[in-house]
Amino acid sequence: MTTVHQVDAFSAMGQGGNPAGVVLDADGLSTNQMQAIAQVMGLSETAFVLSHPEADRTLRFFTPTAEVGLCGHATIASWHLLMEHHRVDPGHYTMWTPSGEQRIHCDTDGRVAMSQNRPQFGPVLDPEPVAKSLGIDATQLVDTARIPVQVASTGLHKIFAPIQSLESLMAIRPDLDAIEALSRSVGAIGVYCYTLDSQHGGIAQCRNFAPVVGIKEDSATGTSAAATACLLFHHGLVDATQASDLVFEQGYALGQPSEIQVRLDVEGKTVERVWVAGRATTRGTREVEA
Repeated sequence: MTTVHQVDAFSAMGQGGNPAGVVLDADGLSTNQMQAIAQVMGLSETAFVLSHPEADRTLRFFTPTAEVGLCGHATIASWHLLMEHHRVDPGHYTMWTPSGEQRIHCDTDGRVAMSQNRPQFGPVLDPEPVAKSLGIDATQLVDTARIPVQVASTGLHKIFAPIQSLESLMAIRPDLDAIEALSRSVGAIGVYCYTLDSQHGGIAQCRNFAPVVGIKEDSATGTSAAATACLLFHHGLVDATQASDLVFEQGYALGQPSEIQVRLDVEGKTVERVWVAGRATTRGTREVEA
């Protein structure tokens, strides 16, 4: 039996957040066993913490149907749990992932920050099929001359869809089959929707649909919030000062309010470093046969 912890990452004041499974001692597990555990857990991602010959830890991430290279909320959850179990102290660490090595900073107050890859900006897409896959009219997207529908990544490629208003964001009724087909056609794993018409003072409120990796919708997506921040800076909707302290709201459509903090370190018009941070809350454990 394998002990799997459920940790809600990017929680706000101990509430909401995105549930992740975390296995702290995964060195003895095979890839097939990890995938089977993630399928049993049924959470958007389950993280497996392993040793590494050079980095402080290895993390691998599995949705119920596939391994993914990087996951923000499961990383925050894992390092929160490592601190909670006194496996690490507050400080700076390195973490190997299938998407490359990342840096981790654990604060004394329990906040965890993780680095992301520098942004990659992919193709600009026709807004009509994206809007159709979301169950909304293309007029409910932001003027694409201002900011386009575009593929981007700081670790995982997604289609980023700017939405006119909070009302339109909440009106989305995704056609997951259409989103999956569209995503696969451009080498992405889903669509991340965001509006600058936020509820609680954040820069944006967001929704995430990633059916390519078995996620219908989740309540906090750190890698996508980071890529959104990079897109907003890239297209001139936030300046360098604003980019150093951005908050993204997510999960409200699911009744799981979440807060994702993003910091961009920029030089001129170039994003040099990307950081995602947040807090987590441990909810309990489950024994799973691997």
